[in-house]
Amino acid sequence: MDDWGFEQLRPWLARRVEIPVGTLFCVIDGQTRGRPWTPAAARNHLRRIATKAGVRRRFAPHQLRHAHAVEMARERVPLNVIQRQLGHVNLGVTSVYLDGIDTAEIIDTVHNRRPPMISASAGLSI
Repeated sequence: MDDWGFEQLRPWLARRVEIPVGTLFCVIDGQTRGRPWTPAAARNHLRRIATKAGVRRRFAPHQLRHAHAVEMARERVPLNVIQRQLGHVNLGVTSVYLDGIDTAEIIDTVHNRRPPMISASAGLSI
């Protein structure tokens, strides 16, 4: 992740320490504060913001894992290091992640994007 990405995470990381230990992605505010953010809710939220950002293709969070693996391979990170990063027991699974996946458009779009007009934490209530 680049410096801009870490800068966007700082407010979340500061807020996260105030929430009970547990699930990494959890509800921040309201009656269900601290409870896990369900996979379905995460997918729906990411799809909505992808649409708002102008992403015209179908988007799923799992694609981020594939894009991350491909980006590391392009940076000549050894396959066994990518395997450990992704948490794969079998190196063959990691190899499949890198085989026949054309994520160049996604990666090029991310690298060529303008910085956002608002902070990623703009809607975060503290």
